[in-house]
Amino acid sequence: MTSVLRFLLVVTVAIAATAKNDGDDEWVHLPDNCEVCKFVSIEMKSAFDETGKTKEVIDRNYRFIDSKGAPPIKYVKSDLRFIEVVENVCQRLLEYNLHKERSGSNRFAKGMSETFSTLHGLVNKGVNVVMDIPYELWNETSAEVSDLKKRCDVLVEQYEDVIEDWYKGTQEEDLTTYLCEKHVLKGKDTACLKEEWKPNRKGDQAALANDKKKKSKNVDGQKKEKKVKKKKKAGKTEGVQPEVPLSGPKTEL
Repeated sequence: MTSVLRFLLVVTVAIAATAKNDGDDEWVHLPDNCEVCKFVSIEMKSAFDETGKTKEVIDRNYRFIDSKGAPPIKYVKSDLRFIEVVENVCQRLLEYNLHKERSGSNRFAKGMSETFSTLHGLVNKGVNVVMDIPYELWNETSAEVSDLKKRCDVLVEQYEDVIEDWYKGTQEEDLTTYLCEKHVLKGKDTACLKEEWKPNRKGDQAALANDKKKKSKNVDGQKKEKKVKKKKKAGKTEGVQPEVPLSGPKTEL
């Protein structure tokens, strides 16, 4: 048996093992309440972090007849920021893919799954991969991710006041703890909130992509640091007058 055939056999067995008993209930494992709240809070925190870096100020000085407008407000403390994050957070969940080779809530992650990365690699090498799912649908949003997004819409609408209370408060408490543990999942199973994925970097495309992002951020940070150091050095030498030799004949005493 050639190495390619052995590899195909392993892939086939792995896919078959994932779809236990070929039953719909086993093949499609929809997210539970804990998983929905976990990823809603993760993406909401990420969105607040992204929108919290601006120094934009919103002018609220709209004057009406014999009335004064409200004073300007920083965008990071505005209702507008809250509304934009809440309205768009569920759309962010469609960036996730289903990683069937993982268990629990870790099966939801951004980036291509290890299984489909391997299958795409085989197709690119000219191997005829036969699956129940047509090739055209390999990159389509899965039923599990679609359900995650739908249930996010319901959760956000139902707990918008709770999220707003956190936003307008001190925000010292972690949003996952505040929203999920203390409200959405109060008295219910919260085990998924503690699940963390420890990837095998060799084959995990999502983990590799995340590593690349971290490296690029580190490189950008180092470049910025070098530029700052150069500017500081230039500033120190700017006001110093260079030495000029004295003109005229030397006189001996």
